[in-house]
Amino acid sequence: MSTSENNSGSGIGRVMGVFAHPDDPEFFAGATFAKWAMDGAEISFVIATSGDKGSADPDMTHERLAAIREGEEREAAAVLGVKDVVFLRYKDGELYPTLDLRRDITRMIRMKKPDVVVTLDPTVFYRAGRGINHPDHRAIGAATLEAIFPTARDRLNFIEHERDEGLETHKVEKVYIAGAAEPNLTVDVTDAVETQIASLRAHKSQISDMEKMADRIRERSLDPNSPPEYPRRIERFHLINMR
Repeated sequence: MSTSENNSGSGIGRVMGVFAHPDDPEFFAGATFAKWAMDGAEISFVIATSGDKGSADPDMTHERLAAIREGEEREAAAVLGVKDVVFLRYKDGELYPTLDLRRDITRMIRMKKPDVVVTLDPTVFYRAGRGINHPDHRAIGAATLEAIFPTARDRLNFIEHERDEGLETHKVEKVYIAGAAEPNLTVDVTDAVETQIASLRAHKSQISDMEKMADRIRERSLDPNSPPEYPRRIERFHLINMR
């Protein structure tokens, strides 16, 4: 059964988005992040890689592309109202849900203490008729869910966080899975889609046709059940309540 989160105010305080690549937060959940920021939420992004493989330019290097894409992501996040972006700098295209990745995400959860974590669906290998999901997307979803439960909750997991860094355990209240195979929540983002599109315009290295991108976002977010004279825009998630 699907429920809705309307535009009357989310009541969400601290949010952490955990994604694989620069531009993932904006494409998968940009309008929701913009809505929450407008509602007063404190939002941070943790990006596992710097997207150092995403170029067909024969003269591009890994190092230069990583710097470009980190800059683009910081600009995009600022448009959404996100205050902090952390790059873990794992290699693009080589992400696995390892203990090292889980440790790093757990550290960020214990440091930022988010009420809500947004990440990707680790179960989606392909979308019927619409292509194959990036393996990094599955990996970041798996590692993040494992970091949320039970790792960040239980102090003896990565005890060095407490012993060496003074970080306390933390229990996340809600998980929003973007790009979910089985969404159970729609978020009304009618007033935030244009902000999402504006943020995506920062990703110049990745988007060749900005107007085509904008049209695609508007079409994708349109609620088919809304009246034509009052079009409603939505983003879909699978919500997990951790309490």
